[in-house]
Amino acid sequence: MRCAAVILAGGSGKRMGTAVPKQYMEISGKPVLSYSLKTFSESELVDEIIVVAGEGYVEKVQNDIVDLYGFHKVSSVIKGGAERYHSVARGLEALSDKTDYVFIHDGARPFVSAHTIERCLHYAVKFRASVAAVPSKDTVKIADDDSMIQQTPDRAHVWLVQTPQTFEYLMIRDAYRRLGDDEDRLRAAGIAVTDDTMVAKMYADVDARLVESSYDNIKITTPEDIQTAEMICGRIFGDDKGGIT
Repeated sequence: MRCAAVILAGGSGKRMGTAVPKQYMEISGKPVLSYSLKTFSESELVDEIIVVAGEGYVEKVQNDIVDLYGFHKVSSVIKGGAERYHSVARGLEALSDKTDYVFIHDGARPFVSAHTIERCLHYAVKFRASVAAVPSKDTVKIADDDSMIQQTPDRAHVWLVQTPQTFEYLMIRDAYRRLGDDEDRLRAAGIAVTDDTMVAKMYADVDARLVESSYDNIKITTPEDIQTAEMICGRIFGDDKGGIT
């Protein structure tokens, strides 16, 4: 069985309020992106990694992260597209047809664990699609356009979706191709594609299995997240800084 990972590193990080995209900011002296790359690189389940970088950052990722830290499983660093789903599609197309399963992971989530990767693959093999997630600790409200509460979902059934999202490769690649053909219609209808499980459901009628992950698997989005990440990094790795040298 051949497995690959597509690591997305093309976000602009507008909510971070800095000129440097969030995935290239540092946690304990190392780029955010380097942490997840290390975990996927060290996994015996992963044979190949494609990194999808933002425009103007392909060379930086290759030289300052992939080559510098010796992530030899990275077969290529490619330029992403205008939206996240464009970048995912490009990453999927860069893989060989011989790929059986693919992990799609946000490079702004530095603390994905080997255990989560293993469990996501297990359930992807069983159900064709899986997604890392955690049960919501908070009560969730559904609001209308005027911010008035309309619904209160049962918290027992509310999960916060993370990455990796893991799929049978040919299924998700072909689903993304159909999405590309359908893009104009979706845009006209105001339908936003926000994650990969939506694509699997919409274009392959495949439901993803939720896989309980860790609350440490945070996404770096705002300045406060960097502070939280520093604490998580210290707790997980101590002075080792993730073992990245």
